[in-house]
Amino acid sequence: MNLKGEGQESSDSSEGAKGKMTIPLALVALISAFGSSFQYGYNVSVINSPAPYMQDFYNQTYLDRTGVPMNGGFQTLLWSLTVSMFPLGGFFGSLMVWPLVNNCGRKGTLLINNLFSIAAAILMGTSETAKTFEVIILSRAIMGIYAGLASNVVPMFLGEMSPKNLRGAIGIIPQLFITLGILVAQILGLNSILGNAEGWPVLLGLTGIPSLIQLLTLPFFPESPRYLLIQKGNEEQARQALQRLRGWGDVDDEIEEMFQEDQSEKEEGQFSVLSLCTFRGLRWQLISIIVMMMGQQLSGVNAVFYYADRIFESAGVDSSSIQYVTVSIGAINVIMTLLAVFIVESLGRRILLLAGFVLCCASCALLTLALNLQPTVSWMSYLSIACVIVYIIGHALGPSPIPAVMITEMFLQSSRPAAFMVGGSVHWLSNFTVGLVFLYMEAGLGPYSFLIFCAICLATVVYIFFIVPETKNKTFMEINRIMAKRNKVEIQENKEELKDFCSVPGGQAER
Repeated sequence: MNLKGEGQESSDSSEGAKGKMTIPLALVALISAFGSSFQYGYNVSVINSPAPYMQDFYNQTYLDRTGVPMNGGFQTLLWSLTVSMFPLGGFFGSLMVWPLVNNCGRKGTLLINNLFSIAAAILMGTSETAKTFEVIILSRAIMGIYAGLASNVVPMFLGEMSPKNLRGAIGIIPQLFITLGILVAQILGLNSILGNAEGWPVLLGLTGIPSLIQLLTLPFFPESPRYLLIQKGNEEQARQALQRLRGWGDVDDEIEEMFQEDQSEKEEGQFSVLSLCTFRGLRWQLISIIVMMMGQQLSGVNAVFYYADRIFESAGVDSSSIQYVTVSIGAINVIMTLLAVFIVESLGRRILLLAGFVLCCASCALLTLALNLQPTVSWMSYLSIACVIVYIIGHALGPSPIPAVMITEMFLQSSRPAAFMVGGSVHWLSNFTVGLVFLYMEAGLGPYSFLIFCAICLATVVYIFFIVPETKNKTFMEINRIMAKRNKVEIQENKEELKDFCSVPGGQAER
């Protein structure tokens, strides 16, 4: 269907020029991802290597204060809090997305968010000197809030700034930097570097440096053009931002498309989470992001990483070398996510999601078999290692990076912040649930735990196959039309003006 009427031909002739990766667009993507997404990944794994030394610090501090050693149950509780405060903080950070991005903008929210990271870094870095382990637990919660905001705002910010033919590739860059953050934390956490009794406070405190860099550099780049035009009503600033990002003076087609989106949403205003959940015209979009986010986290990615050390140990890898094998797994994660950046625009989002979840499903099924047969069949330990690697490859290609891209693409400007708030909350609650439940699953089911993850992956594949459309190289309005058909609502339009799908006559959306 023609979106641009008579202007379509000129749009097509200049699409190649407008769709190029320019230096300003590349820089804003790198600065946003390094200053925010990198932090998320770094803090996911930063406490894994120095855990024994941090627990010794907890014990010693308690002993110095009370004169008696800490009992094992209390130590386990404190360490569980240290680990779980991060995803719990992420959930609360996700709840802050909608009000912050609507009132402060996308760039403004990222700049404000840096203050959380810098404060937490200072607290963690000085915790040993101050002889207090409580601030580490508090700081993990603060870093979780930071990560909850970053994991939602960066994909939204970059998705709104990108031309449609680069939106997928640029949308995966935040996930690439998350994997880079994990890898850097693993490398710096080696016993020979900072993962030791003297180095762990520095390891925790380093997290503030990327935020400081972002705080100093991001103000020199433009705000999201869609936010400037649709939500702030400033066409001139939006046009200047687009011209700078595209390296091209004629941005009329994109401005026109934004006006169409703006016109379609004028009567609706900004969606709250409640109105999003009750609006018939966005029903399948909302269900889709919930399924994809739950599938991403409940597919067992954290459990596979958790199990990996023991799988390598059972395969005969020397215990002193396991940390280096873990680093190599982190490197594979980075390489495969980088591959996804280059292939997402040619293969599309849907095929990467399907292929990724299928690989994860097959890996979990085979891993269950291999772990059960390991005591009797010697070579099964090598099959276990292969399953872990294939699982990580599959997750890095689709389930990890694509859902956030799809949230950006399946919702228009008025509903996108609320959609990210819902998707982010589901992501972090699912993450927290797996961390809480997996130890009990492992104790009760052993290797059969992975059959549950296998079933979740399979259910997600079936849903994506039948419901989720391909969004590659489509405008937000074109994607909206596809989903309107699935929601069984009408889109009313004329040559110049596209009115959003409505479920009642007269163009008023039912809430």
